[in-house]
Amino acid sequence: MSFLQSEKRLVIHIHDLTQKYNMSLRELSRQSGIDIARLSELANGKRKRVNIDFVIKIAEALNITDIREIFTIEDK
Repeated sequence: MSFLQSEKRLVIHIHDLTQKYNMSLRELSRQSGIDIARLSELANGKRKRVNIDFVIKIAEALNITDIREIFTIEDK
């Protein structure tokens, strides 16, 4: 018997977060200390790797305690 593993991807919900917290990407950049270009790349799925420090800074800027609010793991 063989098991097929589906490929997964990490999805960062930057656009959802900025809407939920009524904050522009520029303001999130300012509050988190993350360059707006990096946030934009994360938001648009253009970064293949995510720096855990970015996740922590986003969580701190938005006062998020449940990391699942920031990203999910989904099938490709």
